[in-house]
Amino acid sequence: MTMTRTAAEAPIVTGSPLLGSMSDLLNDPLAAYLRARRDHGDVVRFRAGPPGLRSDLYAVFSAEGAQQVLATQAANFRKDNVFYEELRQSVGNGLLTSQDDAYLRQRRLVQPLFTRRRVNGYAHQVAEEAAALADAWRAARGGTVELVGEMHRFALHVVGRIVFGTDVKQAFEVIERTLPPLQEYSLKRGFSPLKAPRTWPTPANRRAARLQAELYALCDGIIDSRRGRDDRDDRDDLVTLLVHAENAEDGSLDAGELREQVLIFLLAGHETTATALAFALHLLARHPEEQRRVRAEVDRVLGGPGGRAPTAADMEDLPYLTMVLKEAMRLYPSAPVIGRRSVAEAEVDGVRIPAGADVLVSPWVTQRHPEYWVDPERFDPSRFTPEAEAARPRYAWFPFGGGPRACIGQHLSMLESVLGLAVLLREFAFEDAEAGEVPLGAGITLMAKGPARVRVAPRG
Repeated sequence: MTMTRTAAEAPIVTGSPLLGSMSDLLNDPLAAYLRARRDHGDVVRFRAGPPGLRSDLYAVFSAEGAQQVLATQAANFRKDNVFYEELRQSVGNGLLTSQDDAYLRQRRLVQPLFTRRRVNGYAHQVAEEAAALADAWRAARGGTVELVGEMHRFALHVVGRIVFGTDVKQAFEVIERTLPPLQEYSLKRGFSPLKAPRTWPTPANRRAARLQAELYALCDGIIDSRRGRDDRDDRDDLVTLLVHAENAEDGSLDAGELREQVLIFLLAGHETTATALAFALHLLARHPEEQRRVRAEVDRVLGGPGGRAPTAADMEDLPYLTMVLKEAMRLYPSAPVIGRRSVAEAEVDGVRIPAGADVLVSPWVTQRHPEYWVDPERFDPSRFTPEAEAARPRYAWFPFGGGPRACIGQHLSMLESVLGLAVLLREFAFEDAEAGEVPLGAGITLMAKGPARVRVAPRG
């Protein structure tokens, strides 16, 4: 939408005379965004850096503004910021990072792999991995577990099985050793105002290049093993499906494109789910009455401890568990901010956004906005009854993004989260083992900066 004469200028968030808002955005961005909305409104401008070198960052906090940036004006707000560029160089130009014709072609080729029917077929992998985790906790005779690490490993095992199939054991060690440090490396480069070119032989660059080469070699080897096979109808892993994905308009994916899609699935496919699982269990451990209500629902559907494995069809019969999960994703969205860059001057929620501006929308803030959420810091799954959801603006809750770039794997994430939680809650009781809130930070994803410990006690 082109700017009109009535568009207001975004208020500038007050920062220090020397660095503007830079220190606040680096040290505690989540708190900085919340303060900015409270003190200045729904569209604000941060100015960061020393005098003469400051850059502007526009932040949009209303549901209406988020919808404009991600959906109705999506063509004007592109993934051109520095963080996406660093991710492209680390893990390739897959669906998360690609744009324009490349993105549209990839989306057309990959979309058939994420139909609801196809995704529902992965329920048995989710159930088996959840049962394996439950067995491991039971063998340890309960005790204290750290949810963030445990749920990241669980989610990575699930997405690894779905992506790689029978090669999952070979892949785990390499993925767990290479992908997290490559993500951290990309994040640090994105925040750094001065950074050495990747071609310079600095220790960080050389280490990242080694990790990237190892991860690429793993993916290339598995992809090569799928080419030329005639048993594709007997395999449902995503690598096999990607190798054989084609259509008359777009042809098929070449070797580099295949690798890039696989890496993006691994990166994005476990972060969202792991965060949702960890904080859903964290919240239930702190709210015993809600935990008992969810467990009663799970027991009715699956039986008590040791009951049958869940299937995709069970999701419809677990509405309260789904409401708990959505509320956990409201309070702890795995992508607390989503960045874009404007192409042309535009108006968002009545405020002028100049051409070439860095712009962010924030599920972290919008999903706590008092206009949409009463007592927003309170854990209340009843916010997600069908009636309550219908009464709110579409983008009051958007943990999977929105518009034409909405997460293609959101149904898979919900399937994995609901079924994984069902198994763990059926088998264990959870009790909070921490005195306070889990300290958090924001990078590419929501980051726990401290442990989220709970005590687990086997049931039955």
